[in-house]
Formats: sequence, structure tokens, C-alpha cells
Amino acid sequence: MYILDMFNRKMKLPAAGEALPGRAEPIATAAAHAVSGVPLIGPFPAGTETAVFGLGGFWAAERLFWPLPGVVATAVGFAGGATPNPTYQEVCTGQTGHAEAVRVVFDPARIVFAALVKTFFESHDPTQGMRQGSAMGTQYRSLLFVANDAQRAVADAARASYQEALAAAGHGGTITTEILDRGEFYLAEAEHQQYLARNPQAQRAAEGTGVPCPLAGEIPV
Repeated sequence: MYILDMFNRKMKLPAAGEALPGRAEPIATAAAHAVSGVPLIGPFPAGTETAVFGLGGFWAAERLFWPLPGVVATAVGFAGGATPNPTYQEVCTGQTGHAEAVRVVFDPARIVFAALVKTFFESHDPTQGMRQGSAMGTQYRSLLFVANDAQRAVADAARASYQEALAAAGHGGTITTEILDRGEFYLAEAEHQQYLARNPQAQRAAEGTGVPCPLAGEIPV
């Protein structure tokens, strides 16, 4: 019964007042990005912007954004929950409300937000609700965070067009991706940052549907 109760808790977001209390101070993390050397906490280069995506386990998800031209740095952490400054273990209980997420720092002169959104949708299955493949729990749900009305318009259009593309390809299911206003992003512990760059033997790609997200015409080359 205890194991079943814990599983049920992982599959359901905590109600108001039920989330773990967390802490006032940020948890310790890495000083710099293991691939680019850019400071994880900042400051970031002038003119750059940030985007935050939740698309399953963040080890594999973070790696997907490294090779994109115009991406300056990435970091893994937690977003969309209620507990301040959670630890990884706390998030894994399902009692913080957070999803594992990737923060992408990018140069909008070299890559537009729509291109990042396209990568996001094509790199996971956004119809799976509180899981990605065999990884189950609220921390693996699909989330897309927007910083302004322009980003929301891009995200809404992408979700709608991808739903049509999935249906046309015979991929059943309704997209469960939540599009939310950008809230607090909490950096995960140092051992999780750029994990697959430091541990290539553990490399495992996130799995998408294989269906392209039809935004290519809106993305400048």
C-alpha cells in the first residue's frame, strides 16, 4: 500500500497547501556550463534572451539544445511548481509540483524563439500527460513557458499546428503541453548540469514522435 500511495502521489500535482516547504536559499549548483564555459547563474551576454522548456528527463532534454546555432548556454532545473528552491530528490517525490526543465539562453539575432519551440515539440511526445515513455510522474510532464505575448502567440500556434500534424500522421492522442507564463526557474544540483557531456557513456536521447512540427516556413534561415 505504501508503494502504491507513493506512485499515486507522483502522478498527481499537490493541492494548494500540500507542497513541500522547500527553503529560502538556492541550493548549490555548478559555477559554469561544462560545454560553453558560460556562468550558469549569469550575467549572460548582452542581447541574449532565455526560454524554459519541460520535456521529460532533463539530462537528455538539455543535450538537444547544445548544437543549435545561437544557443549560448543551457542549464537544467525545476519549473512550474510551488516549493521554493527544491532539491532533485524532493522533486522526485511529486510533492513540489515542479517539472524537470531546461533553461536555454539564446541570441535572438541568430536563432528565433520559434526554432526552439520546434525543437521542443519534435524532441518528445507531448501527448503522454504525466510521463515520457517509461519515466512516470508529474516531473516529466510537458511544459512550455512564455515570457511575453509574442512568445505565447508562437507557442499557441505551434501547439495547434503540431496537433494537426500528429493527427494527419495517424498519431493518436491529444497534446497535453501546458503553456504557462514564465515563473521561477530553480537550478538543479551541480551533478545534474550537462550530465551527458560529463558522462557520455550514459547518453540517451529523448524520444520524439518522428512527426515534424510545421513551423519551418516561419523560421528565418
